[in-house]
Amino acid sequence: MAKKALQLSFNDVLSSLGNQRFDVAPAQEGAKRAPNAVQVRKYGCAAEIAAGAEGAVTTLTRPGVVLQGEIARLLDKGYQKFFKTSHLEIPATAERLRDLHRFTEELTQAIGGTSLYNESLGTTSDLYQYDRIKGRA
Repeated sequence: MAKKALQLSFNDVLSSLGNQRFDVAPAQEGAKRAPNAVQVRKYGCAAEIAAGAEGAVTTLTRPGVVLQGEIARLLDKGYQKFFKTSHLEIPATAERLRDLHRFTEELTQAIGGTSLYNESLGTTSDLYQYDRIKGRA
């Protein structure tokens, strides 16, 4: 028989994140969408979370590398991955991808989320933009 996962409250998650040396601060982007949203940082990466329905944790902003104070999204252009913000786009290095993957795994465990097989193998991109199909219907 499968075990039922224990649902952690938002306050329990915040204290757990503090114990695991995550930096927890009021959210910048997610504060517009949810009250009491917080930004969680570690390894130069960040994500924004808030209390969801019935006190569960909701991820407002997917984990990404922090560039110039903004959480960058991972963009896959087929030949290379990039970190993209509203003002900047830089190539993704192996070291930054490792930090992002480690941050994402630790955050998922801390909030009691589901660890998916394909995400456990490596970092998955937020956006895919291949040059050969750009502009095609």
